[in-house]
Amino acid sequence: MKRVLLISAAIMMTSGAAIAQDDGWTGEASLTGSKTTGNTDTTDVGLGLKVQKEAGDWRHKFKALADYGKNDGVKNKQRFALGYQIDRDINERTYVYGNADYFNDDFGAFKEGYFVGGGLGYKMILPDPISWNLEAGPGYRSQKTQDPVPPAIAPLSVSESELAVRGFSDFDWALNDNVSFFNDTEIIHSSSDTYIWNETGITAQLMGNLAARASFRVDTHSDVPMGTKKTDTITRFGVVYTIK
Repeated sequence: MKRVLLISAAIMMTSGAAIAQDDGWTGEASLTGSKTTGNTDTTDVGLGLKVQKEAGDWRHKFKALADYGKNDGVKNKQRFALGYQIDRDINERTYVYGNADYFNDDFGAFKEGYFVGGGLGYKMILPDPISWNLEAGPGYRSQKTQDPVPPAIAPLSVSESELAVRGFSDFDWALNDNVSFFNDTEIIHSSSDTYIWNETGITAQLMGNLAARASFRVDTHSDVPMGTKKTDTITRFGVVYTIK
């Protein structure tokens, strides 16, 4: 646990420092972790990076997320995701975008998958102190189910690649100078599956560039392979390093 935390912290700080050297990049790096002992011995570590850079009417956004966990010495969580999006403002409120996302999950309903698409975004509420952006558009989605675990009698993993539509909501509210709230929701729908995730969290400033954060996320698939659950949840508590 200590080794994973130290490595995660080093990656977070190194990435943040490297990005901060390039003026124009802003965002955050986050580190979460927990340890439970007694009737069960559970460890969880999470690492996140979310940055963006604006250049005139263009915006570049990059995000990365990794979660790792063990329960009684047995690994029960290992997931990472990467995403990139580029925006082009049309006017003060409207913009077009293109995005690409990839995930790999050893314990979810689907082993890996990606989505590539584009569409139109609209700023329902402009920033300070509340901002709310909505996005929607078509795309192409591919995802692969987990390999069956012996001695299960089942076909090998199945891949589905098809046209899809995406909707996204990004809500942020600065309650005061030190505390902020966020709620993000994404929906990806295709003929084989509808995927919805929602994450809600609150962030409180500690000192300098450091803040504390608590968040709760729900991931749900409408159609999953037999023997797997449709919904996964994760609660995170950790620190956030602001990149300015």
